[in-house]
Amino acid sequence: MSSGEDAPPEQARPSVFLSYSRADQERVRVLVEALERAGLQVWWDDQIEGGAAYAKAIETALQASDAVIVAWSAHSVGSDWVLDESAHGRDMKKLVPLSLDGTEPPLGFRQYQAIPLAFAHGRIDDASLQAVLRAVLPLAGREAVPRPVARSNAAHDALRRRLLAGGGGALLVAAGVGALGWKRGWFGGAATAAAEGSVAVLPFDNLSGNPGKAYFSDGLSEELRATLARNRKLKVMAKTSSDKFRDSQDGAVRIAGQLGVAFLLDGSVRWAGDQVRVVADLIDGSTGFSRWTHTFERRIDDVFAVQSEIAATVATALAAQVVDPGTPRDQRAASGGTANVAAFDAFLRGRALYETGSDEAAERQSLALFDTAIELDPDYAAAQASRAAALTTLANQYGEVGQRVAMYDQAIAAARRAIALAPKYANAYSMLGFVQFQGKLDARAAREPFEKSDALGRGEANVQARWAQYCARTGRDREATEAMQRALSRDVLNALIYRAAGTVEYAARRFDASIPPLRQALQMNPKMSRAHAHVGDALLNLGKLAQAREEYAAEPVPDFRLAGLAIVEHRDGKQGAARAAMDKLVAELGDSVLYQQAQVLAQWGELDTAMARLLKAREMGDSGLIYARNDPFLDPLRKDPRMAALLAGLGFDG
Repeated sequence: MSSGEDAPPEQARPSVFLSYSRADQERVRVLVEALERAGLQVWWDDQIEGGAAYAKAIETALQASDAVIVAWSAHSVGSDWVLDESAHGRDMKKLVPLSLDGTEPPLGFRQYQAIPLAFAHGRIDDASLQAVLRAVLPLAGREAVPRPVARSNAAHDALRRRLLAGGGGALLVAAGVGALGWKRGWFGGAATAAAEGSVAVLPFDNLSGNPGKAYFSDGLSEELRATLARNRKLKVMAKTSSDKFRDSQDGAVRIAGQLGVAFLLDGSVRWAGDQVRVVADLIDGSTGFSRWTHTFERRIDDVFAVQSEIAATVATALAAQVVDPGTPRDQRAASGGTANVAAFDAFLRGRALYETGSDEAAERQSLALFDTAIELDPDYAAAQASRAAALTTLANQYGEVGQRVAMYDQAIAAARRAIALAPKYANAYSMLGFVQFQGKLDARAAREPFEKSDALGRGEANVQARWAQYCARTGRDREATEAMQRALSRDVLNALIYRAAGTVEYAARRFDASIPPLRQALQMNPKMSRAHAHVGDALLNLGKLAQAREEYAAEPVPDFRLAGLAIVEHRDGKQGAARAAMDKLVAELGDSVLYQQAQVLAQWGELDTAMARLLKAREMGDSGLIYARNDPFLDPLRKDPRMAALLAGLGFDG
């Protein structure tokens, strides 16, 4: 008979502190009894002995507990005691919020998904109880209760078929799978669980009381996003998709599900004189509970260090091994950042203008702010790269023919300066490639910086999207496909990325496959430019003339609309309508659309005139020429030696 000395010691029961309003005592008692039957040790104020020091007893119980359960209700949201106890639970990283009657948590606690409780016949619903146990047990170091299976495989397959068919207008985004991912099978077909280490940085709240400071909290979010994206063990959702949830009332679980990420990083920024207080909260997307919350308080001249510190902490919390960030100079070599607060301020205001600018004045003001940032910190690589972007946009959209060359040269100089300052900054190489290709029309010169941007920026959606389109235009189909996969998986709610994905498919002459992502882009943004025309191009090449005509007619951009109509009407034998569209294109837009004129004339069979327009477009620096290598509308010119010479001069090899 055993003496019992070899028996394992009894494991202490997990303990919880329960915070609630006395008005809810009867329902809370039912909850306490259910938790105790499940093996938990519950402390609630019903246990305080007469004469005990009330506040001291509560503090001791809070500190000793494994988890702090808060029962939110219409009564408890107004209780100072409950608010104070909840704040302690949040600060100790062991808060488990419940909702007794459907009441949402008060401000300051809504980033935590509250578990709804259901009661029937004087007992708590078993599903509710299991959800509470799944939240509490891991905090006590115990294995969580297994989750129930949500649906059978047959139901899952039926759901997938409905998504593939576009049923109910559902957004085709699940775990990073877009319309193109379903079509091509890039993501393994059916939706899968969010990838381990995937995170979306939500826009940090500006709590400064000054709406004019919003650009700073937005900029800090983006700097954190960029820092995290450089860690290849993390999959970081891009800005456009993350920002869709700026004012969303959806809970954390729903937001994470729509973005297809395992974690959300949320936070706030508050200014007080020369001090900035940043609160960062990492939320588990499967439960809605906080993994950790941390507050960073720094002098405002130390913001760059705060960014790096938060990013490193998040990476550690995601169980990703982070390389020692090294010195501030080493950090700036990868991020292109600055330690100069005034320069950072000017840069963020310039970027906010650039991203939302809708006219020449806004574009020029953004350029002026980037220049101000550079004056304040001549070693600010991100500002130099953004200066290159602003100059290229101004030259493309507003520059006179005689001004463009000088503006492109300035943009190239700024991008090269950014690279010299930050040799590991992917966006600097991406911008140099962009200017060389779309500005200088030199595909050969763009190759090296684009390849470098790909190597350094695998986790950055915009870098990958630019690289994908370059590869598509230069005949590197496999690399274009892989880059678009990376871009789509990191920016699942960005209509521009879906439009780019459609153009990648079109460049490879997979006309059928190009249409779903373009439709997706239009579903996300019905006013998007050029998407209808791209769909029309695909349908026209598939011989679906009536459908193509409808798409061209819906296109808001006149050059794409008129060129498309001139081609489809001619192919349908309606020469008068074709000529009217072409005459309007030339009369209204003139030499600014020489490339589109050449497309129309080539399709009409007027080959010498078409070739002359292309050569003139080359002289004038028409950026449409980046499409010339694999544009099906120029196929009638492929046997002309002048066409071969033109493509060679543009740097298109092979």
